[in-house]
Amino acid sequence: MSRSTYDSEHLAFREMVHDFVEQTITPAHEEWETKGCLDKALFTEAGKLGLLGFPVAEQYGGPGVEDFRYHAIVIDEVNRAGNAAAGIAFSLQNDVVLPYINELTNDEQKARWLPGTVTGDTVLAIAMTEPGTGSDLTGIRTTAVRDGDDYVVNGSKTFISNGFNGNLFVVATRTSDDPHKGLTLLVVEGDTPGFERGRNLEKIGLHAQDTAELSFTDMRVPVANRLGEEGEGFYQLVRNLPQERLSLSIGAVAAAEGVFHETLGYVKERKAFGKPVATFQNTQFVLAEIATELDLARTFLDDCIAEHNEGGLTPARAARLKWWSTELQFRTAHRCLQLHGGYGYMREYAVSRAFVDARIQTIYGGTTEIMKTIIAKDLGI
Repeated sequence: MSRSTYDSEHLAFREMVHDFVEQTITPAHEEWETKGCLDKALFTEAGKLGLLGFPVAEQYGGPGVEDFRYHAIVIDEVNRAGNAAAGIAFSLQNDVVLPYINELTNDEQKARWLPGTVTGDTVLAIAMTEPGTGSDLTGIRTTAVRDGDDYVVNGSKTFISNGFNGNLFVVATRTSDDPHKGLTLLVVEGDTPGFERGRNLEKIGLHAQDTAELSFTDMRVPVANRLGEEGEGFYQLVRNLPQERLSLSIGAVAAAEGVFHETLGYVKERKAFGKPVATFQNTQFVLAEIATELDLARTFLDDCIAEHNEGGLTPARAARLKWWSTELQFRTAHRCLQLHGGYGYMREYAVSRAFVDARIQTIYGGTTEIMKTIIAKDLGI
C-alpha cells in the first residue's frame, strides 16, 4: 500500500477492516471452504461495520461516499489475508453489481433495493454468462418477452458467483434479435416463481465461493424491475467494466503480496541441507524478482485507483491493469509454491490455496486474451 494514495481517515478505516478480516473472516474460511459457501451472516456483519454500499445516498441508508479508495481497502485487506472467496463476494456486492442498482435505477427502485445492499440483508449477484456464451455478450440467449406489465423470462445462466447467497440478481436478457440493442437488464428477486438454482458448481479453487447454475422457466418479472429502457442492456453492462476490472486487479495484487510475504517467512524458517532455504541464491533471486514485480504492480494499481477516483480510468487502461495484475498473481503463487517444495502441495499450507484460487483470475471479468484485444483496438490495430 502506498501511503501517498490514502489519507489518515483511510488508514484508520484500513485498521478496522484488517481487524474484521483477522477476527471474523480468516478463522471461518476453512469451514466455508468445506461447506462450499460463505456464511450469509458475513454480509450483515460487514454491513454493521459500514463496509458495504459506500456510494449509496443517505436517504437510502448509505453513507453517500463517492471515494473508491474505501472499496479498494476492503478488497485489499480481504485478499491479502488469503480469503479470495470472500474477496469476490465483497467485490460483487460493492464494485460490480451495486453500480447497476445505484446508478441505473429510478427513485422508486432505489427505495426498494438500496437499503438492503447497505445492511447486507440483500446480497447481490449478476447473471450474464450462459452455458454457450462467455465473453461474447451478443451471444446471450435468455429471452424476456413483454406481456402486459411483465416480462416472461426463459433461459439459463451458469458460473454465477453469489448464486446461492444472492437474493437480488441483475439478469441480462434478450428482448430482440439485434446483437447490441437487443439486450435488456432485469432485476430479479431470488424467490420469484420460475427462478431455480441448480447445483453448487465444484471448482478447482475458490471452494468457499458459492457458484451456481440458474434457470428461468416462464418467470414473470415486472416491467417495474427493468433497469433503464428496453434494449440498453449491452451498453449498461459495458459501462461498468473498468471498475469491475479495477476491483479484480486490487484483489490480484493484494493476494500476490500476501502469498509473497507468507513465503518469505517460510523460507527463513525451513531448512534444507542443514541451512535455511532463504540462504540459497536461487531463493534469493526468485524473491528479489517477485518483490520488484509487486512494487511495479502496486505503483500501477495505485495510479489507476487515483485515476478512477477522478473519473478518468479508460477501458483500455483497465484492461492493461487487469491482464497484467492477474497474470502476475498466478505467476507469483506458482513460484512461491515451488519454494515450499512438497509442502506447498499440501492443503494445510496457505500457498496451496493461493495457487488454485489464483487460476480463475485470468479468466473471469474478461480473459487475458480479451484484455489484449481491447488494448490492441485502443492502439488502432
